[in-house]
Amino acid sequence: MRSQVAQYWTLTKPRVVALIVFTALVGMFLAVPGLPPLQESVFGLLGIWLAAASAAAINHVLDQRIDAVMARTHDRPLPTGGLRTSQAVAFALTLGIASMAILVLLVNVICALLTFASLIGYAIVYTGYLKRATPQNIVIGGIAGAAPPLLGWSAVTGMQGEWDWPHALLLVLIIFLWTPPHFWALAIFRREDYAKAMIPMLPVTHGVTYTRWQILFYTVLLVVATMLPRVIEMSGNFYLGGAIVLGAVFLWYAWKLLDPPDEFFAMKTFQYSIVYLMALFAFLLLDHWLMPFLQGAPGMQFQPVG
Repeated sequence: MRSQVAQYWTLTKPRVVALIVFTALVGMFLAVPGLPPLQESVFGLLGIWLAAASAAAINHVLDQRIDAVMARTHDRPLPTGGLRTSQAVAFALTLGIASMAILVLLVNVICALLTFASLIGYAIVYTGYLKRATPQNIVIGGIAGAAPPLLGWSAVTGMQGEWDWPHALLLVLIIFLWTPPHFWALAIFRREDYAKAMIPMLPVTHGVTYTRWQILFYTVLLVVATMLPRVIEMSGNFYLGGAIVLGAVFLWYAWKLLDPPDEFFAMKTFQYSIVYLMALFAFLLLDHWLMPFLQGAPGMQFQPVG
């Protein structure tokens, strides 16, 4: 039996939250010419992490019936009795309140409001309603899940600059378009689980073939969207080269998934999609910060807190 600390840690979905925090971090770095302000960066990431962990815990609470009948999730803390529902609710509320306090007092109100909206969008709107209401659940709900770069950006700028909103929202668009092929690939592999849990995921309601074509369609849109940072000169050729290579591989997976060599290929596509997003945002970060640093660009220091 896992310790209670491990059970609570599981409630936070640490691997998912790590990707959220990483994309928020990249948003912070892209928001300013040098290094982002230290206080806003540290406490912004902490607040975003706590909010994401709170949303994950609420997800466990609302999905415990579903989790109990799905092979992928049946060993989570609530279905197994490792934690009581009341403990998970108290934990989620504590994390959420701490997140908002940190962001309001030590970062800025705009970041706090955007983070709160994202938390409610994922934990309540998506998990509590959309997930059970429509096969387009992951598309509509993906708006909340795509917010982390905007949250990171807002933490260090307060969204006061002329280009803050369009640049930050472009990063949101990229994750928004990434979410359907990422999640539907998993849904294809786990479609029997979703059917058993009565969740109207696209492969369950519209069939696997239709879902495969939708994955290809969204992957094409995603690859096009990843060219836009270079088009608007938000990023340079180093990023562009990485985006082209990563996108070409993702397109290969999506095309191959139309007639996959085996049932497990959908899971391989899902796994690559995670690597893809991490690598894409790493290219954004390297292009924006490391490459100018290596070329001796001035101003690569932490900005003053203000």
